[in-house]
Order: sequence, then structure tokens, then C-alpha cells
Amino acid sequence: MLSPRRRPPCLATKAGRRTAGLGIPNVVDRTVQQAVLQILEPVFEPNFHPSSHGFRPSRGAHTAIAEAKGYLKDGYQTVVDLDLAKFFDRVHHQRLLARIAERVPDQRIIRLIRLMLQASVVMPDGSRVAVQEGTPQGGPLSPLLSNVVLDELDGELAKRGLRFVRYADDCNIFVRSERAGQRVMTSIRNFLEKRMRLQVNEAKSGVRKPDEVAFLGFSFRCTKEDQGDGVAVFPSGKAERRLKATLREMTPPNWGRSITNCMEEVSRYLNGWISHYRLCTPEAVDGLRVIDAHVRRRIRAIIVRQRKRSRFLFRHLRARGVSPKAAAGCAYCGKRAWVQSNRPGMTRAYPPSWFSGRMASLQARWRDLNPRSASAQLSLVF
Repeated sequence: MLSPRRRPPCLATKAGRRTAGLGIPNVVDRTVQQAVLQILEPVFEPNFHPSSHGFRPSRGAHTAIAEAKGYLKDGYQTVVDLDLAKFFDRVHHQRLLARIAERVPDQRIIRLIRLMLQASVVMPDGSRVAVQEGTPQGGPLSPLLSNVVLDELDGELAKRGLRFVRYADDCNIFVRSERAGQRVMTSIRNFLEKRMRLQVNEAKSGVRKPDEVAFLGFSFRCTKEDQGDGVAVFPSGKAERRLKATLREMTPPNWGRSITNCMEEVSRYLNGWISHYRLCTPEAVDGLRVIDAHVRRRIRAIIVRQRKRSRFLFRHLRARGVSPKAAAGCAYCGKRAWVQSNRPGMTRAYPPSWFSGRMASLQARWRDLNPRSASAQLSLVF
């Protein structure tokens, strides 16, 4: 018998929204799941649809965005945005095991997977909860099992000749008109609910224009060009808001350590962020420049606060080569640190060139990661 999975305290409501729970297996069970994965993956992986990009070798968010951009460029500019409600909690065990048994004749493997699915969960308060449906998140095997379940949806979409991109339980279907989108949404909702016993998240799903869709943290904007339709790729509004919220937490006004440590931590985060969003097209560079300026201002505000008194700030600015008039206009303006951080005295003492080499710049990193045109990088052969 497999050990019960431990569920960490991650079920709290955040911003009015329930976060997904994880079922963390212990070391022995994780090793067993990895062994089963190494047996099942070569069997199922070659048969998954090419438009499925989640948790697959040599595929991921970047290949999904590339394929979506291609469909939009071809004129399929109405998006049926499908999101499954609590997908990992509602997977039907018998249907999943039946699909695995179609390709895996060894009943010992089937029984072992059944035990993994039905292993009880240890809640944060120590109580144990029996599992009747759903696949556990947090183990090596769960991504493959989710793709096995949703491969049935991929097959149905392909049989209907629809152009789609799926990443785990997030699926976008691309059609040419609003009417076609409504028709597809109705039929696919019926298929999911009646055939696969899954529920569509009505709050997050709908038929939308590309600029209204947030897919894997990206948004799209279609434009008319001389050579055909153009597609610009941006970070989604939600991604930008999350980035700014994180930067606010990383650059508090009362930062008590050296400013160098602060800039190093911010640089690590910005480098990781832009590595994911490097697929943004040149149209997004202006937005990156605004974020860079915002981060620099927050660093200047910390420098102002660390000087504590106006006369100390005045002396510091003078030592940085600022004129007496500009230094006094910043130090003795009677405003708080946030306003002072954007006064001419501070911007002259700490211009953008001062941050170069000391702190990462999203705009500079994007240019480093895109030596060629973004359109060439986003081309993908299927």
C-alpha cells in the first residue's frame, strides 16, 4: 500500500479565489511514480497531438504561443477560450485507467496507478481524506496523467478540423467568426460535460477577440500590414500587475540593507521574468521601458529614505556632482521619498546610465535575447 500524500497548507483563499491544492508524495512514492513515468511516457508521448504543449519534452509555453501566433496570422482571429474548472480534482478514475489500459496491457501497472490515484491525503491539520476522483498535483506522474485524460479532447478537436492550442487544462480554439466561435463553444462544452464528465469554468471561458485573451501570461494584438495580418505579442495585463506587485515587495521603502543587495535580488527576478517573456514582439518594448523606469525610481526612493534627514540627502547629492540648486530642490522640497525620487536632483545623481551594469534592464535583456526579429523567433514548424 502506498503512503498517504501530504497536502501542504496551500488551500487558503487569495484575492477571493481558491488556489489549487497539491498532493505531495513522500520520497519512496515519488521514486515509484518516476519509475512508472519512465515506462508510460515512451508509450503515450508519440501519440499525443502536436497542439498539446503542456508538460511535454521539447515543448512548453513558448511553443504554444508560437503556434497560437501562427493561427492568428492566418486569419483565425476569434478565440474560443476554454478553461476547465478544478480539472485535477474532477478527473474520473475509471475513464483514466481505461484509457491507460488501451495501450498498457500489464495489469500490474494499472493496479499500481489505481493505488496512486486512491491514496488518501493528509491535510495540514493531520486528518486523512479519502480520494474518489481527481489526479494528485505535485508528483512526477501527474502531468502525464493529465495529458492522457485530455488527449481525448485533442482528438475530438482534431476530428472536427479545428485549430487549437492546449497547455494542460487551458485550451484556445481559433476560428474565423464570432458565430463560429459560439457554435464551437456550445458543442465542446457539451462534449466535455457529457462525455468526459468535466466542467467548464464559465467565469474564465468565452468567445473573445485576441486582445481580450490572456494565454499563459501573454496577450495578442492583431494589426493590418501591407504583407498581411500582423500579430503583436505582449505580457498580459495580469502578468504586468503581478510583476509590479512583486517588485513593490522586493523594494520596500524601509529597505535596511545595502542598495547593492537590493539591486542584485531585483536583477535575478527580472532576468527570470524576461526569460519567459522574451517572445514578446518589438511592440512590447515601450512597456518594458516604462517598467524599467519604475524600478529605477523605486531604488532612488530607497536611497532617499536611507539618508534619513534632508541635510544628509543634500550633502549626498552634492557629493554625486549635483548642483546646489538641484540638490536643494530635492532635499528640501518638503515632499516624501517617492516624490523626491523623481526630482531633477535625484535623476541627475542616479541617471539610467548609473544603473547599467548594476541592475538588470528588461528592455536591454529583451534586446540581448532577440538578436533577430521576434517574428523569426516565433516561427515554428509542425
